[in-house]
Amino acid sequence: MIRTAALDALPVREAVPALLSALDDHGTAVLCAPPGTGKTTLVPLVLAGLVGGGPRRRVVVAEPRRIAARAAARRMAWLLGEQVGGAVGFTVRGERMVGPDTVVEVVTTGVLLQRLQRDQELTGVDVVILDECHERHLDADTVAAFLLDVRETLRPELRLVAASATTDSAGWARVLGQGGLGDAPVVEAAGVSYPVETVWAPPARPVRPPHGMRVDPAQLTHVASVVRRALAERAGDVLCFLPGVGEIARVAGQLGVVDAEVLQIHGRAPAAAQDAALSVADHRRVILSTAVAESSLTVPGVRVVVDSGLAREPRVDHARGLGALATVRASRAAGRQRAGRAGREAPGAVYRCWAEAEDGRLAAFPAPEIRIADLAQFALQAACWGDPDATGLALLDPPPAGAMAAAREVLVAVGAVDPAGGVTARGRRMARLGLHPRLARALLDGSAALGARRAAEVVALISEEPPREYGDDLAGAWRRARAGGDGYAARWRTEARRLERAVAVRDPAGAPPPDPRASNAGGAEEPASPAFEARGSGRSPGGGAAPDDGAAGLIAALAFPERVAKAKGENAFLMANGTAAELGDGSRLRSAPWLAVAVADRPPHSASARVRLAAVLDEDTARAAAGHLLTDGEEVRWEDGDLVARAAERLGAIELAVRPLRSPDPALVRAALLDGLRSEGLGLLRWSPDAVTLRSRLGFLHRTLGGAWPDVADDRALVERADEWLEPELSRARRRADLGRIDAGQALNRLLPWATGEAGRLDELAPERLEVPSGSRIRLDYSAEHGRPVLAVKLQELFGLAETPRVAGVPVVVHLLSPAGRPAAVTSDLASFWQGGYRAVRAELRGRYPKHPWPEDPATAEPTRHTNARLRR
Repeated sequence: MIRTAALDALPVREAVPALLSALDDHGTAVLCAPPGTGKTTLVPLVLAGLVGGGPRRRVVVAEPRRIAARAAARRMAWLLGEQVGGAVGFTVRGERMVGPDTVVEVVTTGVLLQRLQRDQELTGVDVVILDECHERHLDADTVAAFLLDVRETLRPELRLVAASATTDSAGWARVLGQGGLGDAPVVEAAGVSYPVETVWAPPARPVRPPHGMRVDPAQLTHVASVVRRALAERAGDVLCFLPGVGEIARVAGQLGVVDAEVLQIHGRAPAAAQDAALSVADHRRVILSTAVAESSLTVPGVRVVVDSGLAREPRVDHARGLGALATVRASRAAGRQRAGRAGREAPGAVYRCWAEAEDGRLAAFPAPEIRIADLAQFALQAACWGDPDATGLALLDPPPAGAMAAAREVLVAVGAVDPAGGVTARGRRMARLGLHPRLARALLDGSAALGARRAAEVVALISEEPPREYGDDLAGAWRRARAGGDGYAARWRTEARRLERAVAVRDPAGAPPPDPRASNAGGAEEPASPAFEARGSGRSPGGGAAPDDGAAGLIAALAFPERVAKAKGENAFLMANGTAAELGDGSRLRSAPWLAVAVADRPPHSASARVRLAAVLDEDTARAAAGHLLTDGEEVRWEDGDLVARAAERLGAIELAVRPLRSPDPALVRAALLDGLRSEGLGLLRWSPDAVTLRSRLGFLHRTLGGAWPDVADDRALVERADEWLEPELSRARRRADLGRIDAGQALNRLLPWATGEAGRLDELAPERLEVPSGSRIRLDYSAEHGRPVLAVKLQELFGLAETPRVAGVPVVVHLLSPAGRPAAVTSDLASFWQGGYRAVRAELRGRYPKHPWPEDPATAEPTRHTNARLRR
């Protein structure tokens, strides 16, 4: 029996007429309704004609999470007085409950993506509702873009609703607008919300901000204390938001004995635990949850929310192929969603574990996944859709060009697309597996070597990382999952069976699954991914199955060939992508000569990646799995201060074998020597004093006259002009010592402007020495920082010189020296010095140097470098 009273109590019913009108007029609409209004439950039932008396339609509701899809289907079935699988059903990965009478089907966005790739028209479906689209999950954005393409080209009658729990609907209205009708209508539903008091509860002492996956234990201790405080100060159930499963477990452990049942909600929780948290209880509860409870689920009985202020977002280091979740500060929008959970049924309170002053500095909304996530799976979906660059898709945010380029490289490497970006037959098969392309490659190629069951089991283990207590040994985790009776092991077995069935399914044309070892002759199914050839059948020489270590290592290496790693010392490994890697203390893998790293992250400011999950590997398997990274050739480079020439075989950055080169390619030698000059500077050449002076003189002329006079001050600029001044000596050099024999001064002469004839004026324009009145020829210093030549000369040698000497029209800086050669004065204006400064110098120095002349009138005195006695002879 339909529960009419419960349906009539849902606030969204007031907005249903406007939504139906918008769909009739436009075909698309944005439904903006706060959590708890019934947008996920009443609206699909009305659109399907199950309530309200409308025409019967087939409705598909897409939810971002499996737990939300199951909960929504159960809630709708309950409202109809039925069991799930009747008029309302659901399909999530590994579980399907639908029947012949099902007209409302709740699916995850991932399932809907797969369905669209198989049947672009969505045959038999009349309405699609994209729920919680404000969360901006990548699958949801992709599904929306594909559905809009279907409406535009194949099925204009298909109706599409984007349901959002926030008022940030303008972007979705713009994207859904098409057909010349302008933006899609936005229908808003008022929610019934009770007042929620905000309690600011920052830690008493500062805690370290999150980085990578790490959360300061002091922060979690503080969250647990705030939960206890909320239990003491408020009535009702407490819903506490934490970033991940590990943090939930730690806080649960710290709560100890509290006067409430402690439950956990997250994607990995057993279905029974999820159902218990989502059911009405007659006792007090503390529900520890990840972001799944922000908007997708209704948790009855909650009057208090404790918000840790943390969330998890995907991050990827494209250069190193390292992707992971990162702990970040939750956005203000997420904070509003979380707080609203306390006011769903009655007035409540939210305890925020940060200071009020910090709130305004938080991001307004969470970052869309398309901007920050690994896009390999998205790129494969787009290629299968026929738009490899995704330029023709109606996306709220375009994918970053760099991330798409990195995704394309991955897809080419695993054989999913050709170099032009077109999807291959192998790529289409990979897309149907519902896995990341890397894992799809491991499943297909690994099945040929190990058999479908064993390959599927290891892939299932990698696709949903096992709990930390399973350890970092992939093979050990595999054995534990096979023997385990926990919730993770149950989900793992379900997923492994699904993958085993999927890899055994024939393609639509009826052909059997491809053998990765087969050639592509005749243009049939694609072969194994480039450079991989399954070796044998995965059997040991004695005829038994390959050991778990070897099988796990093969699958991990197939999935992440850039992460095969070779030992470089005690707990030090180098991955093929060039990143160093380390294992945790006590890991049994520390003595392995090779590793296949399945899960790793790189903490900020760390030079090494941390290995979270890996398997023992042998070199032959590493070579086979990462064959596209194998290189064998001459390496001539500048290393550790000299030229190194050798023949090297490498697996990416890993050195496999090396032998010296007796006759390296001269062009490679020259390039390496130039690298040395760039890195260490021109000091590698032989610089005599005359060469140093010539460089200074040429630098002065370039600064003063410019034109044809070369710029020789910058080492890097001179290295780039090596062809003009370092030949032929550079091409004859073979090592560092040969560079030291090149006369830099002789080489610099080649840069002089000989063609214009200006080179002949070098001594005229920038003389090496300058003759002074005494007859001495004094060397000029052109290296001064102020850029003007310096003439350092004894004062008595300039008697009678009224004007400052000039070089290339520039007055020199005169350093006047005492008879002992010590500085007595500095001037650029000799005339002024003789009139004023000279008297002070004379008064100070003539008593100290009485044997030298100190005339009262230096203008008429005889210039000399000798003493008075020498002058009288």
